[in-house]
Amino acid sequence: MKETVLDLPGRYIEPFVGSGAIYFALSPRRALLSDVNESLVETFRCVRDYPGEIQDLLAAHHVRHSQEHYYAIRATDYVERIERAAQFIYLNRTCWNGLYRVNRQGKFNVPVGTKTSATLPSDDWTGVSKLLSGAQLSCQDFEQTIDTAEKGDLVFADPPYTVKHNLNGFIKYNESLFSWDDQIRLRDSLLRAKKRKVRIFVTNADHESVRKLYAADFKMTTLERASVLSGDPAYRGRFNELFITAN
Repeated sequence: MKETVLDLPGRYIEPFVGSGAIYFALSPRRALLSDVNESLVETFRCVRDYPGEIQDLLAAHHVRHSQEHYYAIRATDYVERIERAAQFIYLNRTCWNGLYRVNRQGKFNVPVGTKTSATLPSDDWTGVSKLLSGAQLSCQDFEQTIDTAEKGDLVFADPPYTVKHNLNGFIKYNESLFSWDDQIRLRDSLLRAKKRKVRIFVTNADHESVRKLYAADFKMTTLERASVLSGDPAYRGRFNELFITAN
């Protein structure tokens, strides 16, 4: 387990935890990590509680990996949550571009990718488990998570990059996952947290509609990031994004 990088008087709170990359990089002592993706939250909980079993199941997938094995595992409905967690990690590591996408029935439907490793030399499931032991893991709406933040806490929010009229071209199906009304709800919940003296850091689309949404109450800086998720090469490359903080 790595030493704490971020020493806060309160909690580190991430309402769109995703891969948890920022959380794992900062290693705060106390955290609330949440997401509406039930499979993702379940996977984090299993890694926390059963790191050895997760490691063994991934090793088995690694040995058997092939196109046929990938699609067989993708089509399997596991009963045991540890097997579901290993399935989630295996598919994420070997699918196309590491994309997470489900169909209208809630079934993961991303095709197999070119990567063939279900295990990595950097894997340290025991260390990840120890780090997650200091975090509360919740499957809930972002507003519910942010509304728990108090003075001394830090909220880091990295929502889907939906913009008004969904014209950003960043991820075409964002509107069905996270609407413009959700963007407004996010801004409002962050504004309430700001009034409670919560520290706030947000990444979002660098689009005029988002700028207008945050202009009155927050400070914005333009950063650059890489994107490889689009199926259309025209939408891959480097893009500007907004880094938003409380004034």
